[in-house]
Amino acid sequence: MSQAKPGMRKPVFTKVDQLRPGTGGHTLTVKVVNSNMVLQKGRPDRPLVRQMRIAECLVGDETGSIVFTARNEQVDLMKADATVILRNAKIDMFKGSMRLAVDKWGRVEVTDPADFIVKEDNNLSLVEYELVNVVEE
Repeated sequence: MSQAKPGMRKPVFTKVDQLRPGTGGHTLTVKVVNSNMVLQKGRPDRPLVRQMRIAECLVGDETGSIVFTARNEQVDLMKADATVILRNAKIDMFKGSMRLAVDKWGRVEVTDPADFIVKEDNNLSLVEYELVNVVEE
């Protein structure tokens, strides 16, 4: 007996203002506001250059904005005013604030320009969170 392969699920798109700390598996359509290179390591004197590049990019949609940490080849896709789809994105905590990231299990795709204006005054990365341990008695 051959089993039929189940069809792929339709992605459920999330808005930026719905993101919460410690969550993952988000699919978002966002517009890049700006991109700043934070780290660039590599040894160009070697034949097989393994560079490591990290950029912090402010991305958002009509509900809010958040800092996206782009790594290596993702940096090239994150140009200002580009519209991208982030698939299987997760929330990382960095110094008490949220950062959006896509690891090796996710994907960053450039798509058609979106017709929304990024709401920059609702930046979720500016909200500071504190880890509280709850002791149950």
